[in-house]
Amino acid sequence: MKSILKIIAVLSLFSINQIDAQQVVKNDTIAGTPLSISMDKRIDDLIGNIEDKCATKTGNTGSGKTWNDDSDSTPRTPTPKIVVPERELSQAEICRRNPRIMGYKIQLAVVKSNEEAREVGMYFRRRFPNMKVEIDASLRPNYKVMAGSYLTKQSAAGDLARIRQYFQSALAMQYRVFCVEAK
Repeated sequence: MKSILKIIAVLSLFSINQIDAQQVVKNDTIAGTPLSISMDKRIDDLIGNIEDKCATKTGNTGSGKTWNDDSDSTPRTPTPKIVVPERELSQAEICRRNPRIMGYKIQLAVVKSNEEAREVGMYFRRRFPNMKVEIDASLRPNYKVMAGSYLTKQSAAGDLARIRQYFQSALAMQYRVFCVEAK
């Protein structure tokens, strides 16, 4: 009997505090895309008030004026400053911002087992001791044996020509590389 009373009490609370959800359309602040959201109108009004307070908040601009110190006393928001470099970025600056970039590696072979991949890698290292070899297992059960790191396909062309003397099927593949290692 007590459990039935509890259920009735809970149901009556839900019927008293009924929330009327409705479709609210807002514009995205970045792209301006219309977004449709189902929410109570009262919640939408509260969010709108908070957004208005943020937009008209008084702050110091560094010049002794506040955001709303204009003679017409209309609140203003500061315009964001977009910094565009006046010159082309150096390779070191690009690498600092993006340590891994899309570059190129030379695919030596695709083999069926990890053991075969290691054998191909050892054979390659004996021929080209100054080049780094990597085994990619993302195609399991097959394994890719990759060599070198290059920023462009043209920069890989010289090494590719030398490698093709030993690996006729070698080719330059687009691949994620560490920027500082790439040629």
